[in-house]
Amino acid sequence: MKSADEIAIDILAWLAGEPELLSRFLALTGTDPTALRNAIAEPGFMGGLVAFLMDHEPTLMAFCQATGTAPEDVVRAHAALSGHSDFED
Repeated sequence: MKSADEIAIDILAWLAGEPELLSRFLALTGTDPTALRNAIAEPGFMGGLVAFLMDHEPTLMAFCQATGTAPEDVVRAHAALSGHSDFED
């Protein structure tokens, strides 16, 4: 099973191939493409990537289908990166 950080990195890699979604994510976070590399090291950025998917089910499902990631794994990553601990198996 992948770690929460690995899933967040997978999300970022997938978004890189989805220019419209990447632009939307950058606009929502106030990050520009040139600052993206530095933003990754900022606290909360990885959680923001996962939250971006969690906030829009069609985008979440498109990511899961494209990468073979189970939606439950994204939910677990979201819980781990956002500090929520109310997820049950």
